[in-house]
Amino acid sequence: MPSKTLPEQEIQQRVKTGFFNFSQIEKYFVHDERKGVFQAISDRTFQDLDLEDVFKFIDRTVSCVGQQYLYYFMRTIPQDDTRKQRLENIITLFQKNPDLKTALTPEISKLNKKDAYYITSLFHGKYTERPSWYWLIKILSVISVLSVMLSFFFPQILIFLIILLPVNLGIHYWNKNNLYQYGSSIPQLLVLTQTAQKILKNSGFSAQNIGLQQRVDALDQLGLPMSIFKIEAKLQGEIGQFVDYVVELFKALFLIEPVLLFTILKILDSKRQHIEDIFQFVAETDIALSIIALRESVPHTCEPIIGLKRKFLHIKQVYHPLIFNGVCNDITLDEKSVLLTGSNMSGKTTFIRTVGINALLGQTINTCFAKEFAMSAMKIHSSIRISDDLLGDKSYYFEEVLTLKNLLEESQCGHSNLFLLDELFKGTNSVERIAIGKSVLSYLTRGNDLAIASTHDRELSDYLADTFDLYHFTEVIDEETIMFDYKLKPGKLRTTNAIRILELNDYPKEVVAEAVKLVDGMKSG
Repeated sequence: MPSKTLPEQEIQQRVKTGFFNFSQIEKYFVHDERKGVFQAISDRTFQDLDLEDVFKFIDRTVSCVGQQYLYYFMRTIPQDDTRKQRLENIITLFQKNPDLKTALTPEISKLNKKDAYYITSLFHGKYTERPSWYWLIKILSVISVLSVMLSFFFPQILIFLIILLPVNLGIHYWNKNNLYQYGSSIPQLLVLTQTAQKILKNSGFSAQNIGLQQRVDALDQLGLPMSIFKIEAKLQGEIGQFVDYVVELFKALFLIEPVLLFTILKILDSKRQHIEDIFQFVAETDIALSIIALRESVPHTCEPIIGLKRKFLHIKQVYHPLIFNGVCNDITLDEKSVLLTGSNMSGKTTFIRTVGINALLGQTINTCFAKEFAMSAMKIHSSIRISDDLLGDKSYYFEEVLTLKNLLEESQCGHSNLFLLDELFKGTNSVERIAIGKSVLSYLTRGNDLAIASTHDRELSDYLADTFDLYHFTEVIDEETIMFDYKLKPGKLRTTNAIRILELNDYPKEVVAEAVKLVDGMKSG
């Protein structure tokens, strides 16, 4: 995609604002069985790469189902290209027919109510079981119907109905709690099937989804009986309330709600896959619209090339999606990993996150914030944001030890990995930190894995020169200011400016002087 310059205000206007309810958004991902998934991104990597904020930026969906499925997309790398090809086919369809995009967007947006988040419970959740005495409900329902019919010929039966009504009312209101559990999901399922019907009217969609129309029709036939779940819709005004009471009495007398509820639940339980297929179809359509909007709203993106060869990463003009007017960088790794050096705030950690985010999005939504992006198919693991676990009584160092142990085990699992590592073992002394860091990095990258690691220990680069390419970030200090260009530069960092930064920030002169003296002594020693 050609690069373009967009004003910050225009970009911000296209980003969603307001509250993101991640406890609902993540429901599909949390309960999915991970079929056909190469990797599910761990919570640690999700936090290390700030993927919650990245999701907020890339999410341009117009429905809750699309939002849930986009979150699932972003946290799962598929085993093959099927999902990617299907998504790109939909994107191409919209790009060739802008009027179709205009027509379908408002239809899909009908699923933007928060109740639509609960549709996933209809194929992931456990259904309410019929009570063991359900046979009694059916018998009482039949008796009530027969009694009303016979009362036209034998009016005295009305006395029996007056006795039967309190029993049926008790069952009717006992069932309200069961009905309430589906008061959000099933009405939205009706909207979902209606939306799918409208999308499938286009030949481009129906041709790509053979057999889906039959599944939609099967659920659409349940539309009328499922309308009982619209229990929240109330008639307005006094006359409306009176009619509502009469309808409620009618439903209670014939036990319409419990009979229909358990009948419909039995049918829906047998059609879980139907519901999930329709959910995915509508959600993917929304995701395609979202990705089109995303690609149009940023300076430049590209579709990555995945799987050329093992242990390979080529990036040109990559940038962090959350940094407006951020600096772009290039890097190519072929058989070798990369070790970054540089002072704090120079851009090391941001660059590591930038590569990780783009490697993930390239393999999930087929979109990279770069001019060129090619890589091996790799799982993504990180150790960036480590902290003490006070409740678990674990120090920073011990927490990092456990994290890296998991990565060492992952490196022996037979698949390619991309390890993102920021300042290894900074919770221990410098001699042991360098020794352990060298041994861990060598172990992690001896197979088909790549690592992008940062360090303040320039000595570490000497030990890893054979297996790691060396890059650095640096700052420029003039008489009174510190300037960062955030440009990745080849080779090892040769200068240090930490003490000079103290001086520029008005540290006491004796503190600065003593620090300089100690450094000179260490160098001469």
